[in-house]
Amino acid sequence: MPAPLALTPAHLELVDAYVRSLRAVGIHTDRKALWPARAFGARVGSPQDWAELSLQAQCALPLRIRHFVTWLIVTQWAATSAAFVVLGRPFLGDVALRLHPVFGNAFLDTAMAQWSHVAKLAGLCQIRPDQLTRAQFEDGCTALIEAAHNHRPGSGLRLTLAKTFRGAEATLFHLGVFDAPPTKLVNASARMHADRRSQQWDGVAPTMAATLRNYLDQIALTLRPATVKRIEATLREFACFLATRAPEVRRMADVRRAHLEAFKRHLANWLALRPGRDGQAVLSRRAVAGHLGTLSMAFTRLAEWAGDDAPTCALLFPGDMPIIDRPLPRFLDDAAATKLLRAARAETDPFARFCVEFLARTGLRRGEFIDLTVDAVVQIGSAYWLRVPVGKLHSDRYIPLHPQLKALLDEWLSGRIDTLRTDSLFTDHGRRMTVSRVDSAVAKVARRAGLWRVSPHQLRHTLATQAINRGMPLEAIAALLGHRSLSMTLVYARIADRTVANEYFAVSEKVEALYNQPQELPADAEGTQMRKLRAEMHPRMLGNGYCARPIEMDCHFESICESCTFFVTTSDFRPTLQRQRDNAVAKGQVGRQHVFDTLLARLDEDAS
Repeated sequence: MPAPLALTPAHLELVDAYVRSLRAVGIHTDRKALWPARAFGARVGSPQDWAELSLQAQCALPLRIRHFVTWLIVTQWAATSAAFVVLGRPFLGDVALRLHPVFGNAFLDTAMAQWSHVAKLAGLCQIRPDQLTRAQFEDGCTALIEAAHNHRPGSGLRLTLAKTFRGAEATLFHLGVFDAPPTKLVNASARMHADRRSQQWDGVAPTMAATLRNYLDQIALTLRPATVKRIEATLREFACFLATRAPEVRRMADVRRAHLEAFKRHLANWLALRPGRDGQAVLSRRAVAGHLGTLSMAFTRLAEWAGDDAPTCALLFPGDMPIIDRPLPRFLDDAAATKLLRAARAETDPFARFCVEFLARTGLRRGEFIDLTVDAVVQIGSAYWLRVPVGKLHSDRYIPLHPQLKALLDEWLSGRIDTLRTDSLFTDHGRRMTVSRVDSAVAKVARRAGLWRVSPHQLRHTLATQAINRGMPLEAIAALLGHRSLSMTLVYARIADRTVANEYFAVSEKVEALYNQPQELPADAEGTQMRKLRAEMHPRMLGNGYCARPIEMDCHFESICESCTFFVTTSDFRPTLQRQRDNAVAKGQVGRQHVFDTLLARLDEDAS
């Protein structure tokens, strides 16, 4: 048993507070439990004396005495430094949980791995964890991250703290400590890139920089931030190119065709960040076309706005754009899709299973999937529908929800924490999940199924191909996938492998018979499925596209020639006109029927 230690009256008061604190949490206060507090008074003195010790002396105290120091920090008796929190590794989380069990347990129910870091921030700021302000949180995070960088370099603690503090910020928001949701993490790398962008703009001629910045401000009012960021990078690269290669160009009005031709050669030899699929280290043709298209749009809009600094004539033409390859969408065949779904249903990770099941059976884009909200399911009649939020094409839609997916969604919602102050369906430690988590989940299940390079968008192509192979109309597929025009859906008609294969082999047998016994190809050589596909597509072909009008809807332009004042007909065409009139009556097309009634009446008048 340790020997009794002589204490000052001031320290006796501190020991009495320590006793009351231990008894409040149900800890028996015998002499052994009180020895750390007495030893602290005998060896160190007061909390102020401990704060004046060097960092090495603070960390060199016995472990049991440092446990008492932890209590002093949590109860705001002693102030600490960020360096001691990093090097001394005090058990602030355990002590704070005992002293503040209600808030601590609520925090642990939301994010267990972040509680100790919140306790460190509260101890550093000498405040209770549930009384932290956003300013104290930011200052404490900065101090601890800098201390980790200075005192434990190369340990990876700095990056770990940064990520954990962002998650803790979200948890404190959901628990009502912070009023505003967490902001996007701005790390040192992002600040470095921002500084580099600012330096590059400073090297551009002031008039040209002002014109381009004003252009970016205007398009920011109508385009998405990511799109504006991509356009800014292209315009900045072009402006820096002119500042280096053609310093005499001070305004956008001074740009000439020769400057664009030199920039095209610059893009053709520009090294890419990573090699493309073909192994080339330069920009791909698609990337070059994207840069030139951005410049062409900027020149066109500046000329249309007719400002003081605008291009005087057209500088880029369609022939300047590289011809882009348009490969068919990559999809999984039925055997591979079956293997993937079986692997997903055997997956222990609920989010990975949820990702594959939903993406493969709804055709959602990964951005649409991650943006789903808790109220996305709507019951219409006896069926359930999934409301897909506004996404890539700036429109939302409803798609039917299979009962199995509804059960899977209910199971996911049952494990959701009720204290979250967000309507996002997918959260991780209080923060909305990113699309990279979706990519990782699909790749994980694909590896388990023995497949290679399966992406979330590939599952969308797979569903569309399966649907068209099984006779689903193009209009229904377009509505399911959220396509804006039918031309986006027609690409899947080109990869309808089962339909094409079946029709090919059916016709091949009849063609093979010609080789054995020469004869004319019979009229029914084209199979029924291929004839159905052709009949669906051919009437919709126009001179410059396709018509997506439903068959049952009237078209005012179907008889545009017959309604023209220069249209002339004779009685020789009366049978054809009569059949067209009867067809309009059968379809209920009143406008078209009136056109042919007028023509037939004119023929009757001429005959009389």
